[in-house]
Amino acid sequence: MTGSRVVALGHYQPAKVLTNDDLAAMVDTSDEWITSRVGIRTRHVGGPDEPVDELAAHAAAKALATAGLQASDIDLVLVATSTAIDRSPSMSARVAARLGMGSPAVMDINVVCSGFTHALATADHAIRAGAATRALVIGADKMGDIADWTDRSTCVLVGDGAGAAVVVADPGESGAPGIGPVLWGSVPEMGNAVRIEGTPPRFAQEGQSVYRWATTQLPPIARQVCEKAGIAPEDLAAVVLHQANLRIIEPVARKIGAVNAVIARDVVDSGNTSAASIPMALSKLVERGEIESGAPVLLFGFGGNLSYAGQVIRCP
Repeated sequence: MTGSRVVALGHYQPAKVLTNDDLAAMVDTSDEWITSRVGIRTRHVGGPDEPVDELAAHAAAKALATAGLQASDIDLVLVATSTAIDRSPSMSARVAARLGMGSPAVMDINVVCSGFTHALATADHAIRAGAATRALVIGADKMGDIADWTDRSTCVLVGDGAGAAVVVADPGESGAPGIGPVLWGSVPEMGNAVRIEGTPPRFAQEGQSVYRWATTQLPPIARQVCEKAGIAPEDLAAVVLHQANLRIIEPVARKIGAVNAVIARDVVDSGNTSAASIPMALSKLVERGEIESGAPVLLFGFGGNLSYAGQVIRCP
């Protein structure tokens, strides 16, 4: 059985930046109110002429270029998104068309904020099963399209963007798996705590319920992810959690026990970009040279459906 590994990453965000002061001119809020509660200072927001598949294609093209691969080399495209307005063609099919791919398998995965780590596990499983050899795994969301810009409790959180990873077969000759085993699950009875519902669809959540669940229930699950990978938390080089809220990221990372790890805090500059947040944050850390190639990194997504999924990967 062949394993898999991430060989390259890419990210993309729209050019328009919305600051906390900009939001204060739109709703009853302030820079101090936002930063003290969620730690966000800016977020990128796409316009009507920047659809989700365009953001995804930009990130994917960057990842492919970094990997030294052509679009035609990819035989599986997975796009994690919860902001696809149209049901068909899927985001993955649209991205494949934008990049001029040959005949890849295409699939969208909607697990909201934990979508990317679910998609990465799915790509790993497909490669291990021999159903694919090179996969493009993308997290892309335009949360600005589904935000209620009159609700200060939610509109201050969201941003738009995309992140992508190129995943290839790995014979495992180095000993450590490039992508470790996934641990995933959900809390169905609490699924309504995060919602994207209605016509037009709007994002809403029960913030305190999500905060309590994330900060109390998730750290032991994240430690189990490390156990499955055979990695002690103190040996992690980096921890990339879903970039939901700095007040969630910091205590969860602390409770995991990753005392020597770089902690991704891209939420400060990008806001909550849902499925895009993990690959985008990881891509930036790698681009800045903050993680050594081959070092163990914990990826852990959580949120919508009160779902979670995590794995330890080797940094490309």
